[in-house]
Amino acid sequence: MPEVIFNGPAGRLEGRYQPAKKKGAPIAIILHPHPQFGGTMNNQIVYSLFYTYVNRGFAVLRFNFRGVGRSQGSFDHGHGELSDAAAALDWVQSLNPDARSCWIAGVSFGAWIGMQLLMRRPEIEGFLSIAAMANRYDFSFLAPCPSSGLFVHGSEDRVAPAKDVISVIEKVKTQKGIVLEHAVIDGANHFFDGKIEELMQTVDAYLDKRIGTPHEDAA
Repeated sequence: MPEVIFNGPAGRLEGRYQPAKKKGAPIAIILHPHPQFGGTMNNQIVYSLFYTYVNRGFAVLRFNFRGVGRSQGSFDHGHGELSDAAAALDWVQSLNPDARSCWIAGVSFGAWIGMQLLMRRPEIEGFLSIAAMANRYDFSFLAPCPSSGLFVHGSEDRVAPAKDVISVIEKVKTQKGIVLEHAVIDGANHFFDGKIEELMQTVDAYLDKRIGTPHEDAA
């Protein structure tokens, strides 16, 4: 898994990139939790999501938002981080011009950024939003949500309670054929401590349904 440095709007961004083995493979971008609360691309959930997509034959990038690790710049309350995510997608697309589709996955703060990117980039056909902070950030921009995806929360999440996300999902209007799914991991907190295996089982079951099992695309 090569370490990469690519240009972002506020300077260089640090990432980890795994190219796909097949030409035309889909691409995925993984976005980490809040930079001011210890969120980095090495977060355990981000790491697990990264390899879930790698195992499915995707070209996958996870990276540090501005001001995190070796990424230049400083925290910008979501505005600059959205620009970072767009630059990351541009960079991966430049390496994979034949990619047939694109997915975005975000954790906590990263889920909020990912959903905003989804609204701006019509090529994103699926998303995973893990522990989206619907109580702290406004998700009303999802009007209508252009792609199907999965929201996952922990039943014991005190940072971003599941009920707030369910309320967002119920309010979101979707385009024809778009389905928003929601899963709750029983007993899990905001960080899915001790529950990451269950979280990934839920994610994998959803991806199996949407894009097929790993052995069909990988190798």
